[in-house]
Amino acid sequence: MLIIPVKEGENIDRALKRYKRKFDRTKTMKNLRARKNFTKPSVANRAQRIKASYVQRLRTQEEVG
Repeated sequence: MLIIPVKEGENIDRALKRYKRKFDRTKTMKNLRARKNFTKPSVANRAQRIKASYVQRLRTQEEVG
């Protein structure tokens, strides 16, 4: 549960912006979506390997050219 203390005389829009920023940083939505459906460990590992190879390919291309 996220708690955002609102200071005396603080604008509600500013507090809402702090809440949204904190919400994004804690990756709450990402965790909720991940829990919504089960992903087999083998599928998760495969996706992680594919992503790692993609990132590695981008970095090598950046170094070369």
